[in-house]
Amino acid sequence: MQILFIIREVLATPALLVGLVTLFGLLLQKKHAAHIVKGTITTIVGFVLLSTGSYFLQNGALKDFSVLFNYDFNIQGVIPNMEAVSSLGFTQHAVEVSMIMLFGMIANVIIARFGPFPYIFLTGHHTLYMACLLTIAFHQSGMSAWQITVAGSLVLGFLMSMLPALIQKEMEQVTGNNKIALGHFSTIGYIIAAKTSYMIVSKSWKKQLLKNNKIKIKSTEDINFPHKLSFMRDSTVNIFIVMTVMFLISAGIAASRTDLSMLDISYYRQGFHNWVIYSLIQGAQFSGAIYIILAGVRMVIAEIVPAFKGIAKKIVPNAKPAVDCPVLFSYAPNAVMIGFLMSFLGGIVTMLILIMINACYAAMVVPVIVPGVAAHFFCGGSAGVFANAQGGVKGCIFSSFVHGILISILALVIMPMLGNLNISGTTFSDSDFCLIGIVFGSLSSVLTDNVIFILCVFCFVVPILVEQVKRYKNITV
Repeated sequence: MQILFIIREVLATPALLVGLVTLFGLLLQKKHAAHIVKGTITTIVGFVLLSTGSYFLQNGALKDFSVLFNYDFNIQGVIPNMEAVSSLGFTQHAVEVSMIMLFGMIANVIIARFGPFPYIFLTGHHTLYMACLLTIAFHQSGMSAWQITVAGSLVLGFLMSMLPALIQKEMEQVTGNNKIALGHFSTIGYIIAAKTSYMIVSKSWKKQLLKNNKIKIKSTEDINFPHKLSFMRDSTVNIFIVMTVMFLISAGIAASRTDLSMLDISYYRQGFHNWVIYSLIQGAQFSGAIYIILAGVRMVIAEIVPAFKGIAKKIVPNAKPAVDCPVLFSYAPNAVMIGFLMSFLGGIVTMLILIMINACYAAMVVPVIVPGVAAHFFCGGSAGVFANAQGGVKGCIFSSFVHGILISILALVIMPMLGNLNISGTTFSDSDFCLIGIVFGSLSSVLTDNVIFILCVFCFVVPILVEQVKRYKNITV
């Protein structure tokens, strides 16, 4: 009984559970004892960092900002942030998230080997975040624990192979080759940005320009972007700047109407008596918390992904690696900056529209999506790269703006699916997470948990069966 109690306690401790997953992966790789010990401990410490950053963020800057925003405008202000909402969900459902991540990676290898999508998804933190999203979604549908694990793993494996395949054509246009794929769960947003840019510069017009060879579509890389703004490429810096501005606005409005000590925020508790200094520190704390969470995620992923990559190479030797979005940045650095700024502008416009809706319709209380810097930088910047490849400067500017509006609206629509996380002051931001959550959230309202489970199994099994039939026909012919 004592042994069972210890096992149950270990499985109920998220940091130890994730450490066991890493230990299992390293043992399968037959690593040396020193590597196994180092990898397991690094993973445990990394998860503790992740949890610490999550707690710091949730009970500090996020909480204070929500209180201030609600006081200023009498509405709920929500900051979409993948790291924040995923870490909160992971803390609540550690067992399911860990299992879905592990078995989802295995499912990715299986469908890459036997299915129609030969891509191995290597962006570990997005794998973790999607496992968290699927866990939350399936909990809302009422599935049992084993159904959540099986269904989540199969859907995750399917998405890890299918989504890189959807955008590979656009990826080839950016990179100029077919050697790598994109492993970033913002694929649908990138495709929409690319298609929108393509529509702006029509196909017939493109052909005519290229045929005459007199005028070329101007690329963002033909622009001399001010070197003084290069610091904005550092996510820690731009998160600090934007969040400090947000706190200066919200705290300034509140301070003009009341004594901040009367509000439920960490004002005098932290020893601050000036709202400007308080805003600066809160911006730094928000940026610092995100940095801690990212550091923890990197430590967790650093040991799991290499071991998984080694196994995948042996099983699927011809598969293409699907890597994180920063790989795009070197192909069009100016497009990244333009994409970020225009996407962020789209987020601001959406925020203002939501504030106006609440002001005009007193009976309607719509949460206001405050632009999340990280999402608009990485996703907006990447969308800018894809848009530039299709339509140059004009396409990049307009399509990135559309992308900013899109991810803000999706972040709003997914909120009802978050359950008790809906009150946390944050939500998912990237397009694929929002769309997948919206789809399964909608299905859970019209279908039973068993039907949803069967659909999840089908979405994994059917592509493999179809591909195997095609291969069999080709062999027999």
